[in-house]
Amino acid sequence: MERKTKINAGEGKQDLVITREFDLPLELLFKAYAESEIVEQWMGTKVLKLENKKHGGYQFETSDAEGNVVFRANGVVHEFVPNQKIIRTFEMENTPFPVQLEFLEFEQLAGDSSKLTMQIIYKSVADRDQMLQLPFAQGINMAHNRLQDIVRKLK
Repeated sequence: MERKTKINAGEGKQDLVITREFDLPLELLFKAYAESEIVEQWMGTKVLKLENKKHGGYQFETSDAEGNVVFRANGVVHEFVPNQKIIRTFEMENTPFPVQLEFLEFEQLAGDSSKLTMQIIYKSVADRDQMLQLPFAQGINMAHNRLQDIVRKLK
């Protein structure tokens, strides 16, 4: 099955550029990143905090069936422009990965289509390459597929 979410990892660079076109209006795509209830659905995680403003922050947490925390991530929002962009840090707790910087840009395409472009900058080329060894590409594609399905129902 084709992955609709594309990942460009330039040789020897410490960033990734991720792009995905959605069959969603721009406002709904942006809402999927800005509203806790929607984020929880497509990411499959609990949103403990989501402050969408300059110097705001966020925290996500996922637990297993027994209630043990298996994933926790947090970050600081550096810029938040509705329907245009989000600039934030992202840190996965209890992992060897350092904090990364994320630039999310939202763009209206023809009709009811929109595009998300994410540039993720890692501390080093080695950190970026280590992330790519994980099922990262498959995971983000699956998450974006869920986003598309869940948000389409909000239309």
